[in-house]
Amino acid sequence: MENQYYTLMEKQDFYEIIENKYGELAIFIDARDGAPKEPVLEFDGKKTAILRRDERLSVLLENIDEETKGPLAEAEFVLIVELEGAVVNRTYGVPVDNVEDVNLKGRRTRADEIIKAQSREELIKKFGAVKIWSCGKK
Repeated sequence: MENQYYTLMEKQDFYEIIENKYGELAIFIDARDGAPKEPVLEFDGKKTAILRRDERLSVLLENIDEETKGPLAEAEFVLIVELEGAVVNRTYGVPVDNVEDVNLKGRRTRADEIIKAQSREELIKKFGAVKIWSCGKK
């Protein structure tokens, strides 16, 4: 119950950003509990982005690959793919908001959960990926 008074920020240590032949980007992250509400991705144009899933939960993406900065800064929307292991939990589009600095207010925590049916490889194939950037720390 005490968490309802806080904005939670979960750090995503390892994630992938992929680009298809149309220049569209998808970001693969760990699944989070609950559906997002009016999500937006804020990007500082450098090495940090934050996915604001709803008014309560944000996902911090640090150490964005150098080659990814340009395509991400130019993108109006990205596809977010939430995975549990190699299984796709949910996908949704989010607008990209280029900001001066990413605001990191909130209490840091970490959690993942849920299951569905499609595999990561199947979705990458359907998306038509031509580039995949592994970012963050493994």
